[in-house]
Amino acid sequence: MKNNRYIVALAGVMLHLMIGSVYAWSVYTKPIAAQTGWSESSVAFAFSLAILFLGMSAAFMGRLVEKFGPTLTGTVSAILYGSGIALTGLAVQSQQLWLLYASYGVIAGLGLGAGYVTPISTIIKWFPDRRGLATGLAIMGFGFAALLTSPIAQFLMSSVGLSNTFYILGAGYFLIMIVSAQFIKRPTAEDLANFKSEDKEAVSLTGSLQMTANQALKTKTFYLLWFMFFISITCGISLVSAASPMAQELTGMSAATAAVMVGIIGLFNGFGRLVWATLSDYIGRPLTYSLIFIVDMAMFVILIFTHSPFIFAVALSLLMSCYGAGFSVIPAYLGDVFGTKELGAIHGSILTAWAAAGMVGPLLLSFTHEVLKSYYLTLAAFIILAGLALCVSFLVQREFAKLTDLADELD
Repeated sequence: MKNNRYIVALAGVMLHLMIGSVYAWSVYTKPIAAQTGWSESSVAFAFSLAILFLGMSAAFMGRLVEKFGPTLTGTVSAILYGSGIALTGLAVQSQQLWLLYASYGVIAGLGLGAGYVTPISTIIKWFPDRRGLATGLAIMGFGFAALLTSPIAQFLMSSVGLSNTFYILGAGYFLIMIVSAQFIKRPTAEDLANFKSEDKEAVSLTGSLQMTANQALKTKTFYLLWFMFFISITCGISLVSAASPMAQELTGMSAATAAVMVGIIGLFNGFGRLVWATLSDYIGRPLTYSLIFIVDMAMFVILIFTHSPFIFAVALSLLMSCYGAGFSVIPAYLGDVFGTKELGAIHGSILTAWAAAGMVGPLLLSFTHEVLKSYYLTLAAFIILAGLALCVSFLVQREFAKLTDLADELD
């Protein structure tokens, strides 16, 4: 029975590899615009809509994970995401923009929300001794998905055409996700009894305090964590949306070199999810999140003052690792603070910060650049925001200590 947790983890990685293909949307933007005559900004909005519905639906889907189990929500995700991608092909073929928004933005977006929260709380329950590593592995799959999807999509578009590419990918995503979902199951009492932890302290860290989602949402700690997550994603997703033009403008980097840099920072986004989350198993989630914001501030300062393409790329890569870390560390942090009783629902609720950041970050960066014709003021604002989030991270540590004391009193 002890190997079951690795099968569950692998299934979670596969599920996230499929839904993480949403990050490859930029591959389709120009081909769709060229075939339909829609503006690139209109096509790009479908991505923002999908992220919005991901974040907004995650709170609801997280509660369904706890009520009905991850297999059901994973199956729902497979149906919604697979059909949403396939219907995107129909939208392109029939040249109906409203259908693009409905299929990719709404239907696939709902599938994203269901799929994102499905494995995470379950995997944490299977790995009480290595919560950070477990969530880092699953969420790393989401971060790396674009690297897998982009070349496949390029090959299919050149071989079978744009609409057929979405039909094929939709069917493929559905099949892989529906199979993966059947292996994502919560551990039974027997499974946990057979599991012998090497780190008893880690397993018992929050064993005496297990909050429901409703109880967690009534605490100050939850909203402090929400704010930290929001700032982390706002800063990071803004850079994702403008990495290439920013590098060209601030350092004189060529478009070709900037394209290579974008691929490299994508690797740091993926690996950062695993490395930072694993680190948090050893130094604790509170210190890890504080370090993330310290690195953010230092790298933003470097972006402002450097004119070296190499140093700029290194700083941006480290920022992207912090961006990925925000996603992978937060589920384990929530498990430490509130317990794992309804972690899926609590994690889903905090993902509304992702939805908000997905709309605020890129719009803030593009608006200020359009008005001021410079990225410097926005980068300076990000330094202030990261500093504010750092202060909040210290407040969370204090509130966490209070909850720990409460748990001790309950004992």
